[in-house]
Order: sequence, then C-alpha cells, then structure tokens
Amino acid sequence: MDELKVLEGSNLDTTTQYIVIQVGNEAYGINISYVETISRMVHITRVPKVQPYIKGVINLRGEVIPVLSLRLKMGLADDEITKKSRIIILKLEQYGMVGIVVDEVREVVTLEESQVEKVSADNTAEHQLFVSSVGKCEAGLISLLDLNAVVAEKE
Repeated sequence: MDELKVLEGSNLDTTTQYIVIQVGNEAYGINISYVETISRMVHITRVPKVQPYIKGVINLRGEVIPVLSLRLKMGLADDEITKKSRIIILKLEQYGMVGIVVDEVREVVTLEESQVEKVSADNTAEHQLFVSSVGKCEAGLISLLDLNAVVAEKE
C-alpha cells in the first residue's frame, strides 16, 4: 500500500500549469506557482535614474512593488497599453514581489514533463536569453520563461 501512494504522488508531480501570455507576436508561459496575482493596468509611478525597462512602482494593497516592461527587457518596442494589457505580480524567492507588464494574458495550460523541452544556450536573440524551455500543446509552441533571468539586473 505504501508503494502505491508514492507512485500516485510522483505521477501528480509530472504536470505543471503555466499562464500563457502574449508579448508582441510571441506566446510565453509563466509557471503558475510564481504568480501572486494578475492586475489590470494601474498608475505606475516613475522612478528616476533606473534602467529604461523599469517602468516604476505600484502600490498593491499597501506594498510597493517594482514593475518591469517585459517588452523593453527583451529588446522589443515600448509597451502599447491596451484594454488587454496586464501587470503580472510574481513572487520570487530571490527578488520578492515584482510586477511585469505583458500585452495580454491568454489562458492557463497544463503541460506534462514529456511536453517540455529544454532549449540550447547558443541562442543569441535578446528575447531568447529569457527562455528556459519550450512547451508543446494543442495551441502550438509556448516559450517558457526563466523568471530569474527576466528579473535579474541587466549589465
């Protein structure tokens, strides 16, 4: 009986849920375990003398949270704020709470380990530096983000 319970538990660990976001023409996935909340666009207070990809800070329930532009961080054109634009609040061990601006939040997908493939490190495109692996689902391919690389300070 004990062996059966271990097997059941290990089967449950083989799937991971990802929030699928749109940035430009690309679909990216963010591991749902890092997502604290998803917010509509709110006023972002600009902070002087910071990197251009740092949009500023927001006040979320009394907590000041820095907000990054995923587009600018990836070397794309500046954000065009629309009704679909969102701020995803991430909770990361090393950095605490951080918000990222995305063009659109599309859906939540569940991927099994067999549907996820690591990408090689020889990609030189700016936005590829932030992708850890690629997920395959019915909707097509989803580039899965390495959130530590996204949030890390650029040299």
